[in-house]
Amino acid sequence: MNINESVINKTSKYFKKKGIILPKISELTEPNTISEDIKNKLKTIGKNDINPLNLFRVHWYNNRDHTAFSKSPEYILLPSEFTGVEAKIIVNLGRLFPLITTHKVLAAYACLLPRLLNGEFDYSKHKAVWPSTGNYCRGGIAISRILGLNSVAILPEGMSKERFEWLEKWVEDPKDIIKTKGTESNVKEIYDECRELEKNTDNDIINQFSEYSNYAIHRAVTGPSFTKSFLEVKKDTNLQARFYVSASGSSGTLAAGDYLKEHLNTKIAVVEATECPTLLYNGYGEHNIQGIGDKHVPLIHNVMNTDFVVGVSDQATNNLNLMFNTDIGQNYLKLKKGLQDIFVERLPEFGFSSIANIIASIKLAKYMNLGPEDAIITVATDGSELYSTELEKTKKEFHGIYDEISCAEIYGQFLKGITSEHTLELNQKEKERIFNLGYYTWVEQQGVDLNNFEKRRNQQFWLDHYEHILSLDDKIDVFNAL
Repeated sequence: MNINESVINKTSKYFKKKGIILPKISELTEPNTISEDIKNKLKTIGKNDINPLNLFRVHWYNNRDHTAFSKSPEYILLPSEFTGVEAKIIVNLGRLFPLITTHKVLAAYACLLPRLLNGEFDYSKHKAVWPSTGNYCRGGIAISRILGLNSVAILPEGMSKERFEWLEKWVEDPKDIIKTKGTESNVKEIYDECRELEKNTDNDIINQFSEYSNYAIHRAVTGPSFTKSFLEVKKDTNLQARFYVSASGSSGTLAAGDYLKEHLNTKIAVVEATECPTLLYNGYGEHNIQGIGDKHVPLIHNVMNTDFVVGVSDQATNNLNLMFNTDIGQNYLKLKKGLQDIFVERLPEFGFSSIANIIASIKLAKYMNLGPEDAIITVATDGSELYSTELEKTKKEFHGIYDEISCAEIYGQFLKGITSEHTLELNQKEKERIFNLGYYTWVEQQGVDLNNFEKRRNQQFWLDHYEHILSLDDKIDVFNAL
């Protein structure tokens, strides 16, 4: 790793002129350690303002109106009347992150941070390229914009309209939005575009699927945050955190499971779409659970520490999204199923991948026959506001009349009728099978050195990346003080 002191000094001066202070990893892990001065200043700016102070909101502790930080991360404890299982399912909320209403902004900050601290990214000539299937590239654009850096977003043309509308407001030039062919599963097309852009050495490709800082930040920040929300639920009971459930996507969020496994002895379950069952069955296909399952195994997926794979159909997420976000559906849940108004009215806080994580958690609870003293920790990465146009598509594609009877059918098939099918417990051979699947993408197609690919079998490799990102606090202090 080359350290360029002249670029570091130049960037630090540039940031000082713009009033930029980089938050430390420890501050994002425990935001209540952030200085009172910064906390007070945050009260005067909006959560989506193009203001560098919003870097200090890039964590799990924002309260619901963003006026302050909570003592523990915001979460929803799903009632058993809703899930149909006795296990406690704790859903941590990503939509309270600033700028993009999803936690991917945390990963974007973490992936850019080492480049700034080492002088690898020169703001005067480099352009940050953010390839993704939607939320991560928005996070990258947001972080770049508030830091005054040039950037480009790459995402498939078939992603939700809301993502593109957001990008159009945030990029400085419409040409900085590059649309590739396909939808959620078409990641190779994104990589192909990156290869073309990489021919210009001023383009810095910050690929969430292969950036180990994406892994490390979630182990360092998201893991401890989810531990805190679990302990809030546990209190003085005998509740045990049995599983951590997270969709694959880039596999960054999955890394929180490595922290939870080490500190709470949880097992880790990865979720994917049954329409594209790559991990389950070496399969392929297209699906609409936007944000997960991209027809390959990400380089930053710590496969050898994963315990289960759970498949969820996009038919379930599409239909439940319809029921959760319409008056007809909500009234059915309140009046016919007896669910409390206060809970039902929070269902729009779950986006597509969030619903998938909830379904997978219920599947796992049934598969493992979990009881009232067992907990599953999962995550709602974003809310339904990013999928309003997808909701309208579902309405148009709905067979028959969408009414109370339809809601009963949706509830019966996709919620009450959840079974444990497409749930795979990973033994050593299954882990090796999934690990080996990554060879074709990363070694053959993307040119990753075989030895570097193989190192990922060893847990010390992942621990080193985790410890490295924790060590950045000292560098951040020096950088801020220059």
